[in-house]
Amino acid sequence: MSMNHFKTLALTAALTALPVAAFAQDAPAPGFDEIGPYIMTTLLFLVGGFLVFWMAAGFAMLEAGLVRSKNVTTQLTKNMGLFSIAAIMYWLVGFNLMYPGDGWIMAGYVGPFFSITSLEPVGLAADAAALDYASVASDFFFQLMFCATTASIVSGTLAERIKLWPFLIFVVVLTGFIYPIEASWQWGGGWLSEAGFSDFAGSTLVHAAGGFAALAGAIVLGPRLGKYAKDGSVVAMPGSNLALATLGTFILWLGWFGFNGGSQLAAGTVGDITDVGRIFANTNMAAAAGALAALILTQVVYGKVDLTMVLNGALAGLVSITAGPLDPSLFGALWIGAVGGVIVVFTVPMLDKMKIDDVVGAIPVHLFAGFWGTLVVPVYTEGTSFVTQIIGFVSIGAFVFITSMIVWFILKATMGIRVDEESEINGLDVSELGMEAYPEFSKG
Repeated sequence: MSMNHFKTLALTAALTALPVAAFAQDAPAPGFDEIGPYIMTTLLFLVGGFLVFWMAAGFAMLEAGLVRSKNVTTQLTKNMGLFSIAAIMYWLVGFNLMYPGDGWIMAGYVGPFFSITSLEPVGLAADAAALDYASVASDFFFQLMFCATTASIVSGTLAERIKLWPFLIFVVVLTGFIYPIEASWQWGGGWLSEAGFSDFAGSTLVHAAGGFAALAGAIVLGPRLGKYAKDGSVVAMPGSNLALATLGTFILWLGWFGFNGGSQLAAGTVGDITDVGRIFANTNMAAAAGALAALILTQVVYGKVDLTMVLNGALAGLVSITAGPLDPSLFGALWIGAVGGVIVVFTVPMLDKMKIDDVVGAIPVHLFAGFWGTLVVPVYTEGTSFVTQIIGFVSIGAFVFITSMIVWFILKATMGIRVDEESEINGLDVSELGMEAYPEFSKG
């Protein structure tokens, strides 16, 4: 007897041993053929969800490594805060706002869409025939992680000069309202979905949206002190710990398997679970190609390899494949990811020429590579068009950018969003929090 056959028998025995009281009392306990798809898809959401949750640690480590040591504690605090805010706001508002599509707009009322999300009863006392394709709890948990990821993208761009509380207030609006509304247009069955727009796991809905929110914030906030000299040159401000930044990148790479693989949204058939495996392989290939493209290109352009570009190249490859990770061949994933890596190398200095200060390179990685990943979908995915993809990207980008800009301006006018000059020079860890990540170095 093979190990797989043994596992199948054991799983079937466990399922048929479930209390009959959990289902209709006058019916036999359902077999795996009846409830197996529900169980497997729920499991996919849970495993995918905790992998995407691990990306929160990846963002925290990446940002901690790419900011200067005097601002590390603040970045870590922001990442803890933003995830916690997202978890509560998505429960309170976001999940129910996102999934009716745009019906809540057409109906002219908000009613139940601002109600607190409820989960299944304990034990799910229902007939097997009444089961949905997966548990509400697992779906909520999985989708929440995408909402939190959108906010994480904003954090790194605005590092080293933004006040903690205005940033967290922006996260409340972003995770509770801005992200759920634009995501409802596609994943909630809204007008973009009906128009034929395709974004499998969120190159636009998550990554570019986060990039647009970050871009709006960077414009309103302005660059760090001393970042751009009077002669127009760019002053390098190296991060504190490239080991942490590299660790963060590998954590993000790992979490992306849940991000893209879980977005298959089904694991109850041979075809579905096979597609998940294909998505994993394509996701990995795109990341590797993005990293290698940035490695080679920085050697050619600058004469030396730039590790920070290599890290962002890998992330750009991941963002690039996220809109369509299922359909390409491995070679297709390779060249899509490689182009993402090239995009990063050229758009980072482009932003500096525009005097838009992005501390960790999140805008090139998530916005520009997100556009590329969205645009290239029709090359491999039938039933999609370049025109529709562009319309979808522009619509979501305009909505997120404009609403984010309004929120940033309101925060700037009411409570201020930037620390004073002395605080920025001394570091936000001391001025905002009164504690440092590396006190032994600063105090000798």
